[in-house]
Formats: sequence, C-alpha cells, structure tokens
Amino acid sequence: MSLRIALFYHSLLSDWNHGNAHFLRGVVAELQARGHHVQVYEPEDSWSRANLIADGGPSATQDFEQRFPALRSTLYQSDNLRWDEWLDGVDLAIVHEWNAPDIVSQAGLWRSRNNHLKLLFHDTHHRAVTAPHELSRFDLAHYDGVLAYGASLRDAYERLGWGRQVHVWHEAADTRVFYPRSQNADPKAGDLVWIGNWGDEERTEELREYFLSPVRSLGLRARVHGVRYPPAALSELKSAGIEYGGWLPNYQVPEVFACYTMTIHVPRRPYVEQLPGIPTIRPFEALACGIPLISSPWSDSEGLFRVGKDFLMAQDGEQMRGYLHDVKNDGSLRQSLRESGLQTIRARHTCAHRVDELLGIYGGLCQ
Repeated sequence: MSLRIALFYHSLLSDWNHGNAHFLRGVVAELQARGHHVQVYEPEDSWSRANLIADGGPSATQDFEQRFPALRSTLYQSDNLRWDEWLDGVDLAIVHEWNAPDIVSQAGLWRSRNNHLKLLFHDTHHRAVTAPHELSRFDLAHYDGVLAYGASLRDAYERLGWGRQVHVWHEAADTRVFYPRSQNADPKAGDLVWIGNWGDEERTEELREYFLSPVRSLGLRARVHGVRYPPAALSELKSAGIEYGGWLPNYQVPEVFACYTMTIHVPRRPYVEQLPGIPTIRPFEALACGIPLISSPWSDSEGLFRVGKDFLMAQDGEQMRGYLHDVKNDGSLRQSLRESGLQTIRARHTCAHRVDELLGIYGGLCQ
C-alpha cells in the first residue's frame, strides 16, 4: 500500500551543523523507492540553510539539487502555515523536535480533528535530559507517539510522561551515499581524518585527549572538517599539526574517507554521561564507508555494534594513541575492521532497516 507522508524538519537541503539532514535524506529516498509519496516541509529562515549559503555561497543549494535530484522540500514562512493544504489526505506525518513550539502544537491540533492521520514526534537530541524545560514547551497531547533515537531517550520521555507511545528509532547510514569508494590515493593523503564540529564545549577536553594529543605525539598526518571552530580551537589544531578543512558537504565525506587510513569518533559529553547507547550518526556512516574507526568511550548499552570487532573503543588517551598506531601500521587489522563494520551496517543499520521499522510502527498505530 502506498502512503502519503508529510515530514516537518529543520532542513532537508542543508547539513551545515545539522546532522539530522543525513538520516532524513536516506529515509526519504528509501520511502520514495518503495513507491510512497513523501513531502518534506522546512522553514524558509532555518539557521542551517542560512549558514550553508553564507559559508558555501548560493551554489551550495544548487550542488545539493544536482546531487539529489529527487529530494525536494517545500519552504514555508512561519506566519503562513497551511495545515489544511499540507495534511489533507496524508496518512502519516512526522514533526521533528527542532521545530518551533507552535508548529508542534498546531500539527497536534490538526490531528485531533482528523482521525485518518497518524502523527509522530521525532527526537534526535539530548535536550530531554539536559534542557527538559525546552521540550516541555511542546504540546504532544494529540500525538500518536514519539520516535526517540535511543532507548535511554525513550526512558527519559516515559519518566517525564511525554507522549502516548515512545518507540526507539535509531539513526542509520544512508547507503545510497555512504559506501566504500575505491582507495583512490596511494600513498594516502593522510593518516587520519575526523569529520565533526568543535562541539559547543560539550567535548573540548575529550578532543584534546583523544584527538589532538595522540596526533601530536604520533606525528600523524591529520585533517579535520567541520564548522563552528572558534579561533582558540583553530590555534590548537595548528599547534597539533592538524589541517583544518572547513565545512564539507556530507555527500562528499565518503570520497574524503577513501583518501585516509582511519577516522575517529568523539561523542559529546551528554551522550556519554546521560544518554548511553546513542552514538549519533557519524559511526554508522564511517563504518558504512569501510574506513577503520577508533572511538573515545561511550556505552553501547543496546548492542548496536560489536565493540572491538566493528571498531575499536579507547578508554583513555594513551589507549587511543596505541590504537591509532596499530591501525596505521597493521594492514590485517585495518582489513578486519573494514569487513566487520561493513557487515554490521549492512545487516542492521541502513535507512532501509529504519524504514521497515517506521512502517511497522505505523502499522501498529492503525490496528
């Protein structure tokens, strides 16, 4: 059965400091491939889209359109909301937590008057535990359920009494984009590349311990891509001998991975301390590309991966230094990590798997 689906998100077009766009693109593409009619709505003045254009110029949006010709969104102005037009005949609507409170509440009110619609709230952030007062502004009374991207976030919702049903819906790799590329740089352009933002002081010390210090001590050829690096952070990168590459469109990441020997993951502190089991999307994408991955500590409480086999997890900076040294110099270790990581992604963590889960949740709501 073909469904009509409406998705209200911060942005489909822009991934500037906006990782939710990665997963959203993969989910939309998979739903379209299965014959569902999908429409994405995003605010015209979203901060991610504005920063994308400021950073990459007007051509940045054109590049996206050329790369993803089937992915389009409807831009709206906050003072011109057309719910009757947007939701008429729609079977399933999802509203992301990065929307304004009035968008969340008005979608719920429309649902309360139209029983044919199933309405879900999607949360992919740590605010439920770090800033619950922000999420408390959202009226979820008329929502059919919540999609939480981890069991620990689901548990937080249930403790707070938000949402009728809370379903775990992890992010995953968009394997239409993230898959191994040919190893096109021999010798490699460098030893280590990290794709990530500085982190709003949520992982500054961790980056020093697990990235800057090991790179400096091992003399690795390293590069970082990301945004929101203050001058002090850029100075620290330079002193560690790390090249700063600035913003990189997410769809170009696989080609960059192919030019480096390994990558790392340094999760933000709220996920480590308060939301165990949520790795965010970067590890899924790295493993899908077949690049060896070494992570700083986080608790894989849901058993998403085979830690020590799919990727290595260092418990401190010294162990990270040892793992980086070993992966750089041991070809058999690199090959084992590539194969194991790819196997787990393809078996469990693609956007196709998540669409299966989403349609299963929708089916349950319709019973």
